[in-house]
Amino acid sequence: MSDPTIDAAAYAELQESAGAEFTRELVDTFLEEAPPMLEQLHRALDAGEAERFRRTAHSLKSNGQTFGAVALTERARALELGGLEAGRAPEALAGLEQEYARVATALRELRDA
Repeated sequence: MSDPTIDAAAYAELQESAGAEFTRELVDTFLEEAPPMLEQLHRALDAGEAERFRRTAHSLKSNGQTFGAVALTERARALELGGLEAGRAPEALAGLEQEYARVATALRELRDA
């Protein structure tokens, strides 16, 4: 992927509007909450719980937007709109998890810079 994992302008805008310290706290919260949310997607998919699946994908999408994580946002949006059927595609959740790993690494680097 040649696109940046985190849109630098969006992240800079977040830091400017929220402050550097609060942005670090937001990053920490996201890094703590996203893995259980990914697990919730799997559980909702396995249980056929469409509304929980949609809401969880929506939350990940919104969180990704906060940091300018464009690809993560797009993948979560596709799952939100496609629901359980989109989640059944083998690459859908795996792709979201892979993109989350990239985002987590990038956010840690930005937080610690």
